[in-house]
Amino acid sequence: MKQGAHRMEITLERLEGDKWRAVDPGLVLAQGDRVRFRYRTSFDGYLYVTDLGTSGKYDQLFPGEQTGRDNRVTSLKEYQVPATENTVFRIAGPAGHDVVYWMVSPTKLTDVSPGKLPPATPPAPKPGLIPRCDDVVLRARGDCVDSSAGAKPGLQARDLVFMRDGMQTVISSPTALAGPVVYEFRLAHK
Repeated sequence: MKQGAHRMEITLERLEGDKWRAVDPGLVLAQGDRVRFRYRTSFDGYLYVTDLGTSGKYDQLFPGEQTGRDNRVTSLKEYQVPATENTVFRIAGPAGHDVVYWMVSPTKLTDVSPGKLPPATPPAPKPGLIPRCDDVVLRARGDCVDSSAGAKPGLQARDLVFMRDGMQTVISSPTALAGPVVYEFRLAHK
């Protein structure tokens, strides 16, 4: 991880056979695909992950009973979400974009219960928004990639910079983050 700016790195992984493989964050996933995330940050804090599924239902993904309770993250250490060994996220629901909200807070939040979102409720995704393969992005394997998927500014974009580094999505800020930061990771699926 590069030093300097406050930085968060997230990698989407898909189970292929019996091996996990990092995939393009814009990959259009199929029903039943099993996925997880790798996460690393350049500062200490607490991680909260919620999901707005294409069915319109909100779920708290992490921390949770099945996904692991210890949501403390320390600088430069890589974490897996879900944090428990035998738990994975399975792609389900109507075709579209699940919006996975990532919130990192410098302090532990005391009033976060399963299904509770950050203080401001985000708008629901537009119904019927179906992932599309981006013809500009050519893939040797023939994978379908939707350029609108992946990490996006969340509830408070602040001065966050979003960029790609190989299969990794990098979110950085040139200044220290004094309060919670929220950003979206859109999972496209058919």
